Amino acid sequence: MAYEHVVDRDRCKGCGLCVAVCPKNVLEIGNEMNPKGYFPAYQARPDDCIFCAICCTMCPDVAITINEIAEAAAGSGARRK
Repeated sequence: MAYEHVVDRDRCKGCGLCVAVCPKNVLEIGNEMNPKGYFPAYQARPDDCIFCAICCTMCPDVAITINEIAEAAAGSGARRK
């Protein structure tokens, strides 16, 4: 199975915990404000993600998920940002 990493921009408060714990430095705090006035995290280097889920575990707002995707979709190279 292949996986996708998703940050829910509307739930993220930009606390930076996920950024601090990511072993591959995939995540960064963004420059664009979400509707609640926070600067959410995003995948700055998605190809480096090893899908370890440490960011999901550390997120106090449950704003990060890692989902299984079908093999056909994985081969297309399409990823959410």
